[in-house]
Amino acid sequence: MAKLERFAEHPAITESGRLSISRLTLTDFRCYHHQRIETGASPVVLTGANGAGKTNLLEALSFLVPGRGLRGARLGEAARRDKGCADDVDSGRAWAVAARVESPDGQVNLGTGREAAAGDGAERRLVHVDGRPCKSQTALAEFLSVHWLTPRMDRLFSGGAASRRRFVDRLVFGADPAHAGRVSAYTHALRERAKLLRQGRTGGRTDSDWLSALEDAMAGKGVAVAAARREMISRLNAVSAAKAGPFPGAGLALKGDLESWLEEGPALEAEDRLRAALVKARRADGESGGASVGAHRSDLKVRHLAKECPAERCSTGEQKALLIAIILANAHLQARERGVVPILLLDEVAAHLDGHRREALFSEVLALGSQAWLTGVDADVFSDLRGQAQFFSIDDAVVTPGDE
Repeated sequence: MAKLERFAEHPAITESGRLSISRLTLTDFRCYHHQRIETGASPVVLTGANGAGKTNLLEALSFLVPGRGLRGARLGEAARRDKGCADDVDSGRAWAVAARVESPDGQVNLGTGREAAAGDGAERRLVHVDGRPCKSQTALAEFLSVHWLTPRMDRLFSGGAASRRRFVDRLVFGADPAHAGRVSAYTHALRERAKLLRQGRTGGRTDSDWLSALEDAMAGKGVAVAAARREMISRLNAVSAAKAGPFPGAGLALKGDLESWLEEGPALEAEDRLRAALVKARRADGESGGASVGAHRSDLKVRHLAKECPAERCSTGEQKALLIAIILANAHLQARERGVVPILLLDEVAAHLDGHRREALFSEVLALGSQAWLTGVDADVFSDLRGQAQFFSIDDAVVTPGDE
């Protein structure tokens, strides 16, 4: 097999334009009591037996961007538990993840975690940037872009629409950090409106005014969310349509009322239509406990372009290849538009690819200059990366530098 292209030699991104984690520290996170890892800018390979803590380490990294991480976990679920403690029992512990990030704008220290469980049972997430507390986790998107592929995403195209919306939103975060705030504001207004309708408190003037204010927020933020998603998909299509070696070209489209309205007219008109639709649906939404129209109803549709086949009808292997193609296309797009590529978290991806696609994936990662973090049980799977990546072994939540 020909030697893969070396990380340092590819002109896609300069040394000053690389985005990487140079130090990662975990405290009472999942199976880790305390662990610190020092890394360089090249890809990172983590190997170890199942249950050793490989995915937990990637999940820690995924908490360094807005959201609930690659498992979609509640804060309490990520806290370390004592041995013998049931999986559904919250230990009440605080936990923390801290990282030193090297970026084109210089070095920044990011931290996030959970406060110790309060008496009211509320979960509180803490976020710090260079030691200063931030009001919201959305601040993380200003400094770091992280995308991931995990085994649980293998059903992305055939599962529910909610996971596909979250997938699109994560792509948008990398190009437009303000999108995280829009999504958060929209989601808050959606939940507050549902609560008000569920309680039946819409008769008084104060309640009616509050309901209208929430629907105004949903209209403004919802259309902004939909517009940002459409813009991202439009730019991504120009890259993802191209076949990259054994990875197929992918055609992406967003489907939903808001997308149709934005296609037909200006954003202000779409806001008016959404506001009117929400008012009309109040009674039905009060009974269902949700909202029948809005940015939370959109869906991502993907096609295998060479076969002209919807992704959900493709084989499992083809779906995996499409997903990898989209992630790589997005990384290329960020490199082109922002001069940096996102950090990629690739959990057990290589083990499920044939040799040809595995070699192509490694070559793409090296060509991009991405600090990809790859996990696997068998170190031999990553033999083509020897000398071009950093190797670590994990055994019972202890990370040890390996032979490169």
